[in-house]
Amino acid sequence: MNLIQEIGFLLKKEILIEWRQKYAISGILLYVLSTIYVVYVSFIQVDPKVWNALFWIIILFASTNAIAKSFIQESSHRQLYYYSLANPIAIIISKILYNSLILLVLCVLCYTFFGLVAGNPVKDSFQFFTALFLGSVGFSITFTFISAISAKANNSATLMAILSFPVIIPILLTLIKLSANALRLMQDTSINKDIMILVAIDLILVALAFILFPYLWRD
Repeated sequence: MNLIQEIGFLLKKEILIEWRQKYAISGILLYVLSTIYVVYVSFIQVDPKVWNALFWIIILFASTNAIAKSFIQESSHRQLYYYSLANPIAIIISKILYNSLILLVLCVLCYTFFGLVAGNPVKDSFQFFTALFLGSVGFSITFTFISAISAKANNSATLMAILSFPVIIPILLTLIKLSANALRLMQDTSINKDIMILVAIDLILVALAFILFPYLWRD
């Protein structure tokens, strides 16, 4: 079986498991909707600057909750079974693709509901959705790989928070800057440069995951 086929089967496996365990994605959606509702009842009118900050805070914590379970929820026996069958590169790629898809859906739902209850100050939709896409991929790569590292430790939740913080901050700051420009809170002529920075960060993280994950998987 070649690498593409392995990725396809593993991605299908992730979707089937999520479909059977609907409580996981339901809990994340409940968190997003309840947070948006709290914003709705707390603010009479949300300033665009506050809207931008709150939006990415919701996405950040929803991403953490959605992806933290990628490897942590799997037992050592199941991981050994995967190790005997699949290429580690196929495993990490399938996890990243699946988590990116989940985060994209969450981002679109959050944007839709947040726009309904707090207004929609976005002026440049293409630029904003570009930020959403790159942010979803960046969060997915970062949290998926760190989840794999944390799964090897006893206090996995704490370790994931500590390891992910310095990596996620540059991505988050660049995303806030891009979305602020999409909301016309600022006029920045280096938007293309910021997009290239996000793409470069995503590519570096993917390369690191490809290089380091096979060694981590053998441990």
